[in-house]
Amino acid sequence: MPLIRRLPKRGFNNKRFKTKYAPVNLGDLNQFAEGSVVDVDVIRCAGLANGSSDGIKILATGELTRKLTVKAAAFSSAAKAAIEKLGGTAEMVP
Repeated sequence: MPLIRRLPKRGFNNKRFKTKYAPVNLGDLNQFAEGSVVDVDVIRCAGLANGSSDGIKILATGELTRKLTVKAAAFSSAAKAAIEKLGGTAEMVP
């Protein structure tokens, strides 16, 4: 067997530095009042994002029926378009 196959494989891995987002579906945001500001604290208090994560990402699953101002760490492109289509705003926060 060649020497290169006998040696253990080691090296750098980015896994520990990966950003982990808690996903929140767009349809779940309908429980908030029309025109309200929905940020990370409000989402966590409502029980939509539990556990440890580096931020919250809004996904486009479901249908949003209310005009909201949503502040999150990340948005999918379809979710951002759906929020702005109803006249709301999607703001990125670190």
